[in-house]
Amino acid sequence: MVGYLFAGQGSQYIGMGKDLYDSFPQAKTVFDKADQVLGFSLSKLCFEGPKEELTKTNNCQPAIVTTSIAAWEVFKSANKIESDSFAAGLSLGEYSALVAAGSIKFEDAVHLVRRRGEFMEEEAEKKSGKMLSVIGLDYAQVKQICEEASVEIANLNCPGQIVVSGGAENITKAQTLAKAKGAKLALILDVSGAFHSSFMNGASVKLAKELEKIKINITHIPLISNVTAKPALSVEEIKNNLIKQVASSVLWEDSMNFMLSRGVRNFIEFGPGKVLKGLMRRIDPESSVKTIEKKEDIETVASS
Repeated sequence: MVGYLFAGQGSQYIGMGKDLYDSFPQAKTVFDKADQVLGFSLSKLCFEGPKEELTKTNNCQPAIVTTSIAAWEVFKSANKIESDSFAAGLSLGEYSALVAAGSIKFEDAVHLVRRRGEFMEEEAEKKSGKMLSVIGLDYAQVKQICEEASVEIANLNCPGQIVVSGGAENITKAQTLAKAKGAKLALILDVSGAFHSSFMNGASVKLAKELEKIKINITHIPLISNVTAKPALSVEEIKNNLIKQVASSVLWEDSMNFMLSRGVRNFIEFGPGKVLKGLMRRIDPESSVKTIEKKEDIETVASS
């Protein structure tokens, strides 16, 4: 029993996916498909940058999904996917997880997240917002800060790590309150908007229209939704969760605890960075998390 995890936005870096592309035909096929769907060389942007372009929401979202699925396809070509496994992705990563679980075609996912990124940027431009990462306070303390500063919980990542969203001035107030309550760290994130909050309601409406054009299937393995931290069991539920997800809290810690409650102790993280491995160390230090983002990772997993 394995939990397959997929990277979220913010884990991108120049050069991601390059050695997979050069080493495995399965990865090359994925990047080539993305380039074709989007009508520009996403692969070149991933491999060479520039960083300013890669980090734009409408670029980094398809870039991370493409890199994640390239790693997945290489892994899948040499490993059996057990039917009692689970899949989940952090925010944006839920689209990669849906591809891996057989619910959405990769080409559709790349198109969707490109549009999703554009919709999120459009809303961010309309209404200026920020996000704040709070380390070292519990949920009740952060909830109180949210009420006092009129901000919203965006991500429940792991014990002692919560991200909040809101207007720029409100986030500054939340930062001051968090420090006063003894937070180890209260860091304003380098993002362009108040993601996973009511600031993104307009993006949800636009995404709903885009999802109407996409064929969605029941998943082959359970997909744990960010919105509910439970398996999405129907096509309608998968679709509705994706619509809600843009403006809802990401329940990552609860999602991982659901898998743990079902007996999962071995996880594999696909895509750039090792963010999810780091979060799992805080959620359940006894669990094993392997990461697959480079050629050497594929070889390590194959030999273990």
